[in-house]
Amino acid sequence: MKITSNFDSGNIKVLAASEPLDIQLEINKDNESDFFQWFHFRLESTPFLGHKLHINGLEKSAYPEGWDDYHAVASYDRQTWFRVPSHHENGRLIIDFEPEFAHTYFAYFTPYSYERHLDLLYWAQSHDVCTIETLGETLDGRDISLLTIGEPEQGKKNIWITARQHPGETMAEWFVEGLLHKLLDDEDPHAAALLSKAVFHIVPNMNPDGSVRGHLRTNAAGINLNREWQTPSLEKSPEVYHVLNKMHETGVDMYLDIHGDEALPYNFVAGGEGIPSYDARIKELEDTFKAALLTITPEFQDEFGYDKDAPGEANLTVASCAVGEAFKVLAYTVEMPFKDNANLPDPHYGWSDRRSYQFGQDTLAAIVSVVDKLR
Repeated sequence: MKITSNFDSGNIKVLAASEPLDIQLEINKDNESDFFQWFHFRLESTPFLGHKLHINGLEKSAYPEGWDDYHAVASYDRQTWFRVPSHHENGRLIIDFEPEFAHTYFAYFTPYSYERHLDLLYWAQSHDVCTIETLGETLDGRDISLLTIGEPEQGKKNIWITARQHPGETMAEWFVEGLLHKLLDDEDPHAAALLSKAVFHIVPNMNPDGSVRGHLRTNAAGINLNREWQTPSLEKSPEVYHVLNKMHETGVDMYLDIHGDEALPYNFVAGGEGIPSYDARIKELEDTFKAALLTITPEFQDEFGYDKDAPGEANLTVASCAVGEAFKVLAYTVEMPFKDNANLPDPHYGWSDRRSYQFGQDTLAAIVSVVDKLR
């Protein structure tokens, strides 16, 4: 029996792996950080034999409540990922599993590899309306890549979308993949309507270093990028530094920052009601966008989410708050679950890569409802 995580986004520490029913594991912390929750590893063992995997020490993980009612994902071919019976007790996630093949991959959520990220970028570049630009380098020397879609013209809006500031939130890049496939479909009516009125600036992966390293929440230096938007630096957060500079160059008329939430089993948005410049105009845009999304897909809801900030008390180090305040625009954090959508549960797949992909397409369609009202 062998357990390894020596691959892109791999993360696990093996404590004991001699008995199939007593496999003991831990999750490594993000580099230079106490955050941990993302795991991704491969089990090589005997098919059709019961296994019990114990992932220990979760009472100190980033979001201990995220393990309640959570089921790990597994795959034999790294293409289709399905949920496996898991339960949380006394700070341990216990996975009960009988593999059908000798090799099985396990992960916290369906991985989105760096190679797939590169494939997405250069597939997008092959379309006439899309260009790719390298804004700078990460601390590990990877590209910070921006896709610009649409022909800049006088009067067109600039819509910015960033994803995966927290690298373990892989559903964010699956979301962007779906959105891009719809936006770059030259027969799609929503895409045609939007590109006649707006230019899209999309960063599919804000944190490629953390993604490859198997981090949950931070970059190579252990920095949470979604707390760097007030004073980013080349030394700690070049990813935010370069993206924010480009935003000031192009201007911003709408901003979506795409994330996943460990604990809440719903899709929801977090708005700008706490920023100092929040006003009736922004509230109307928020309400219009949410109403459209509620009409388009039953995957979205507006009952459960984060507590709303009191007026003037938003955390301006957070991307959506910082951008909303700096540019006085509609700016939303979009959250998806690691578990399942409790309103539309799927016992076999839970919330998944495919549902994230579709939610990205549905969210793009909802932007049509507000594009004419953006200043």
